[in-house]
Amino acid sequence: MSTAAIVHRAGRLRLVGLPFLLGAVTVLGFAPFHLFWLPVLTLAGLFHLYWGAGSRRAAALMGFAFGCGLFLLGVSWVYVSLHDFGGMPAPVAALATLAFCLFLALFPAAVGWFAGGRGRHWQAPVLTMPAAWALVEWVRGWVFTGFPWLAVGYAAVPHDGLAGYAPLLGVYGVSWLTALSAGLLALAWNGRARPKRAAMGLVVLTLLWLVGLAAARVAWTQPSGAPLTVSLLQGNVPQDLKWREERVAPTLETYARLVEQAQGRLVLLPETAFPLFFDELPPAYLDQLAKLVRARGGDLVFGVPERAVGGTRYYNAVVSFGASPMQVYRKVHLVPFGEFIPLRPVFGWLLDLMHIPLGDFARGAPNQRPLAVAGQSVAVSICYEDAFGEEIIRQVPAATLLANVSNDAWFGDSIAPHQHLQIAQMRALESGRMMLRATNTGITALIDPRGRVVAALAPFQTGLIEVSAQGHSGVTPYVRFGNVPVLLLLTLSLMGAVLRPGVKS
Repeated sequence: MSTAAIVHRAGRLRLVGLPFLLGAVTVLGFAPFHLFWLPVLTLAGLFHLYWGAGSRRAAALMGFAFGCGLFLLGVSWVYVSLHDFGGMPAPVAALATLAFCLFLALFPAAVGWFAGGRGRHWQAPVLTMPAAWALVEWVRGWVFTGFPWLAVGYAAVPHDGLAGYAPLLGVYGVSWLTALSAGLLALAWNGRARPKRAAMGLVVLTLLWLVGLAAARVAWTQPSGAPLTVSLLQGNVPQDLKWREERVAPTLETYARLVEQAQGRLVLLPETAFPLFFDELPPAYLDQLAKLVRARGGDLVFGVPERAVGGTRYYNAVVSFGASPMQVYRKVHLVPFGEFIPLRPVFGWLLDLMHIPLGDFARGAPNQRPLAVAGQSVAVSICYEDAFGEEIIRQVPAATLLANVSNDAWFGDSIAPHQHLQIAQMRALESGRMMLRATNTGITALIDPRGRVVAALAPFQTGLIEVSAQGHSGVTPYVRFGNVPVLLLLTLSLMGAVLRPGVKS
């Protein structure tokens, strides 16, 4: 092989192969692997590549390759939802999953285009790249209704360290500080010829993590009222059987048996636990379930599709029955192509390819209040909604507990339910509230205000867990201000990098 060919191959490896590998390895930083320190190292490697890219185009290609590795491995479970349970033909589902991951890879590419190829100034890995990374993650969290999955800040939970900043700045603040840690490592590596600058980067990195460790020990909220016993139910109804007519009676029997076994004052069932519209549920069946919890002054909270008066619209809803007056929460943030079809004139044909029951839900009102049940004020979210921190805190500080009901059976036996649990852990940490999770096939769990799983039921088991939950009052800085502080910090960081040319490293 000629020298020119070797150089060409090495160049391609640097542009595509190495960034792709770094992105793929980053997935191990998230649940269920929990190598929380790994994204710091992989981002440091990416920033090092950005720094020496030489052009915006080369840096963008590196970012795109990194994103391909991250998302093709990290969210490949989309194929399971589309094909295994959505009924989409395998080639079409594979193509749709690939297209989705390639679209997501454009976001790291945008960071490379903006931050790379700007010369070897110390501001690049310390100011520009970390701020651009976090800002692009924030954009990914709302553009086209948002897909905030695998924001690097989630990897920090529940470990003390950078997760300590979550109640202050939320997940995107933790993403920024993760990327900043990576940038400081890249600065230290590239600054070996300037020992003082390298040493300063390591000192700042150490202080950043020490402050996070200290912040993790701050009690931002306080216990409110007496603890209560909560029963979290997991019906484990297979997704491919869930909506079949012959499975309705066995499903109702399963949940009746679990509710009868439950001892909690608050009994929580998963999303669409009952595969019927609320008005189709036998009144005697509901009365019997409510009677069981009403006897101990408690309430039953369950997920069920709910038809509006007249039957023209229907909602993905949560309904409460029991000692408290009946209340309803209707899902606000729907999943595109799963719960509604955006731009129906353009994408309506997809309904013929997918066999998703109730695939066109209406949105609930965005200003819904917490449910007043079992002596607590419970902020309810349904499945995917808990991936959006600023939407969860709309019901806080009025809420004393958070509750999420989900049906992660759509993801099969993949890493998605573990990733979803980690997202819920971040919501508990941001708000300083316990999070109750009831899921169809797992992972049903209780999470404490520090984002730690107190109790959990293994996936794909039928059963329940009885846990003691403590309500909390008070507000964290994130509940009070949302994403505004971190967005201001990111803006100031980028302005500082753009307005001050800096000295080369």
